Amino acid sequence: MSGLRLEPSTVVMLDRLILLLLTVILSAILTAAMVMQYAFADIPCPLCLLQRVAMFGCCFGLLHQLRTHKSERGGGIALLFALLLLIIAVRQTLLDLFPRPGHAYVGSAVFGVHMEVWSVVIGVALLLALALRLTLFGGPRSLPQAGTPPLGRAVRLIELYVVLICALNVASVVLQCGLGECHTSGYRLLVTPG
Repeated sequence: MSGLRLEPSTVVMLDRLILLLLTVILSAILTAAMVMQYAFADIPCPLCLLQRVAMFGCCFGLLHQLRTHKSERGGGIALLFALLLLIIAVRQTLLDLFPRPGHAYVGSAVFGVHMEVWSVVIGVALLLALALRLTLFGGPRSLPQAGTPPLGRAVRLIELYVVLICALNVASVVLQCGLGECHTSGYRLLVTPG
């Protein structure tokens, strides 16, 4: 009795779908963070902003991997940024484990859990997903010659969306921080001198 054997084109398609799904999930998380920031006035702290940078790094690594088939460089970039996300999130979680006087959790909780704790979960899940992907699908392989237009269009749309929300995040950080330190007290460039 032999194991299940998939056609090489099916393996490539599954690999691409997993990469696309991970990118969509991360972009949805980043979108939710922006919605919470502006709809609920949850101004992110500097460590939260760094977690967003790490998530964007993961997105861009995954998108790079979706565009290439000759190396696993994009997967490696995503792995490094997932590790960075985990390190930053664990640091912030440990800082907030026993809040200092006058310091409490920044922002609202989602399902009773604050963003830095969610970021730990997201970082671990990303590391596991990327490691499983490499375990299941191995190294680089050729893309099928008869490309898949629906998947190609989906990749292009998610690329544009990630670039758009990244640009909005950069603009938001400039509004919040200006060219100085970031604080959660407001948007530095929107405050009128009084």
